[in-house]
Amino acid sequence: MSDETAPEVRDPEYARMYAMSLAKWMLYHQENILFERVHWMGVRTLKNPLDCWIYQEILWETKPEVLVEIGSLHGGSTLFFCHLFDIIGAGRVVSVELDRSYYQVSHPRLVDVTGDCADPTVVARVAELCRGKTAMVVHDADHEKSAVLTALRLYSGLVTVGNYFIVEDGHQDVFDPSVRLGSDRPGALAAIREFLAGDDRFVVDRERERYLITYNPSGFLKRVK
Repeated sequence: MSDETAPEVRDPEYARMYAMSLAKWMLYHQENILFERVHWMGVRTLKNPLDCWIYQEILWETKPEVLVEIGSLHGGSTLFFCHLFDIIGAGRVVSVELDRSYYQVSHPRLVDVTGDCADPTVVARVAELCRGKTAMVVHDADHEKSAVLTALRLYSGLVTVGNYFIVEDGHQDVFDPSVRLGSDRPGALAAIREFLAGDDRFVVDRERERYLITYNPSGFLKRVK
């Protein structure tokens, strides 16, 4: 079967649904689902659920002692990570968030660090919490290129070899700014490419994009040295 030939779907209702392209599905998810209808245990989380599945695989495989989440908003993904660590039986989540006005979660495995992630005091506090421990980082804060690049440079050293720095929402660079998925300014994907051009400690793990629909294109950065 060629790439241009769609597989035969017999049921007419599902034939209409499955005829939607991946790009159109991502736009549908962004416009109709993401901001109001994605929750973890009742707490809103602005995530693609397929990415969350990949996150649990990474946590189970690598078992970091600390997961640093830069940008938590409502806290749905923060709680998700805490619950995964509950299942694993070890681990701590460090939530770095500038504005806690929407934040709804607390958990015994959770440490909140409130402030700008680029503030040297915040960076020092997070580094202290990671000192001597295996760690990974998930960035879901300001998605403009300069902010993401700053965070990559400030926090990448905390990631231990074999663990990940996950940069979210690079899809905004992939899509045209005429649709809600896109942005008219360089964002996370542009920051990733510039960072990798000058830092050979990390590689893009394409296996983590195997479900095709991801908000993190080139964003699963594995530290290899």
